[in-house]
Amino acid sequence: MEYKNLGNTDIKVSPLAVGCMSFGKHTATNQWSLDYEHTKKVVQRALEMGLNFFDTANVYAEGTSEEYLGRALKENKIPRDKVVIASKVYFNPGRLSSDAIHREIDGTLERLGTDYLDLYIIHRFDYDTPISETMEALNDLVKVGKVRAIGASAMYGYQFHNMQVFAKENGLAQFQAMENHYNLLYREDERELIPICKQYNVSLMPYSPLAGGHLAHTGWRTNSLRSKTDPALRGKYDDMEKQDLPIVDRVHELAEKHGVEMSEIALAWEWAKGITAPIVGSTKVKHLKSAVKALDVKLTPEEVDYLDELYTPHPIIGAIDHNPPAGTVILDKK
Repeated sequence: MEYKNLGNTDIKVSPLAVGCMSFGKHTATNQWSLDYEHTKKVVQRALEMGLNFFDTANVYAEGTSEEYLGRALKENKIPRDKVVIASKVYFNPGRLSSDAIHREIDGTLERLGTDYLDLYIIHRFDYDTPISETMEALNDLVKVGKVRAIGASAMYGYQFHNMQVFAKENGLAQFQAMENHYNLLYREDERELIPICKQYNVSLMPYSPLAGGHLAHTGWRTNSLRSKTDPALRGKYDDMEKQDLPIVDRVHELAEKHGVEMSEIALAWEWAKGITAPIVGSTKVKHLKSAVKALDVKLTPEEVDYLDELYTPHPIIGAIDHNPPAGTVILDKK
């Protein structure tokens, strides 16, 4: 497996990140998550396959995602410097204020059972906190060694650019990774955000590379628990079902041509677009195996164009134009 540098750092990450939103106790918004024993098994198999990059957040499963991940890594006896752990801050009291950032990192480190985080990501843009306050607080964490690198998640291109420029002009830590919403069914970030990231050599680690499973099977709906209970999944994609189904059909067509699963085509498309490490959430080991197999799938430029051809503009899903109400931990269509 070929590992790549994260942004401009010497942090080496696998070409897939293990999404840990599926780890933790069941909550009202996450009824398909894995208990600890199943989490441990998935983490163990991920490590055996060479995946070293794990992405979680302070609010996933009310913090138990971080707890399960940290415990699983320790019980698998993996040296701390052999894994790259990312977590996030924003959907918490105080959002990205200095006080909140300094408080939340300590909670995250305690739950993970580690004294440093490899990558700390701001989960959204905070409209209530000055950019200067957020970037200075993040820089504090890098200076004291609690965080090795910082990243950002879904936001508008101008917001990311403004934060990056402020950091650069003031000698502060700059973003090294962007965790944005990007897949064959959602490509709005190609207009602004992704070119800005490439300008700064910021690694792209998009979430939902399989569009919540829509790119892994024919048709639109399945009988999976997540498909029936996840409001965020329905909110992100259902309104564009008619426009997107023909793209799903083309993914199926190329999967048949290559003799692989549809998910492998969708992931191969991400790497063909210059993505460093798509985040693959998994509740089953076989899903991770399939994702790793996708590394052997090479799409021609003509095949990439064929997959791209039918895309139509979509409503913005990911970046937000205001802070949601206090206590929000997941964003559905509302």
